[in-house]
Amino acid sequence: MDYKDKVAIVTGAGQGIGLEICKQLVQQGAKVVLNDLDASLVCEAVEGMMDENGECTGVSGDSSEMAVIQQMVDTAVAKFGKLDVVVANAGITLFGDFLTYTAESFFEVMKVNLGGSFFLAQAAANQMKEQASGGSILFMSSVTGHQAHENLAAYGMSKAALEMLAKNLVIELSPYKINVNTVAPGATLTERTLKDKDYLGTWESITPMGRPASVNDIAKTVLFLVSENARHITGQSVVVDGGWTSVSPSPYKK
Repeated sequence: MDYKDKVAIVTGAGQGIGLEICKQLVQQGAKVVLNDLDASLVCEAVEGMMDENGECTGVSGDSSEMAVIQQMVDTAVAKFGKLDVVVANAGITLFGDFLTYTAESFFEVMKVNLGGSFFLAQAAANQMKEQASGGSILFMSSVTGHQAHENLAAYGMSKAALEMLAKNLVIELSPYKINVNTVAPGATLTERTLKDKDYLGTWESITPMGRPASVNDIAKTVLFLVSENARHITGQSVVVDGGWTSVSPSPYKK
């Protein structure tokens, strides 16, 4: 896949899945606007890609804030001339028992996971409509949007909603040649999940394919769905979980 004429925005990309998506896009020739809440991670990530002769610029800030969303779109157009691809990867996970889950946690999850994705897609789609050359939008869902998972009622709800949003946007955005899809990762090895010393062993034992996903597994799926090879795929969700949702054993030992 060749992205040498593509300009992309990726949120939540200072590390983990988002960073790997940016790396692969840049390696394939795309020009990338990389966003993360942590400004130091943004600087480090951008410098790393620039050192490899990639074209990448950073926008730090909360991807659920309207000003930051508009800044990302404006930066893509001002620096690279257009916008072709958006990967709304930023999200937060706030675990908690349903019976005691706080309003503060609930609305924070919805603001970042849903609000940030919704309004980034809106801003990007308006830019793509103006360009009249189409584009691709991808939301990062989760297997918890497909299967119930203990202590993740709000998070799973937000991810299922993103998949419904993608379906709705087929109606709204197909006339402008914009396709919209989601990727739903299962357990994935990242800097965050590896802080749990039991994570790898647990998911090796309950994933049919014998291992959790790598960030490369997720990024390659994303890159396909935002490529020219997938232009006729829209409103779909691709689960990347090594088969876990087919059997769905709990990672919590009873």
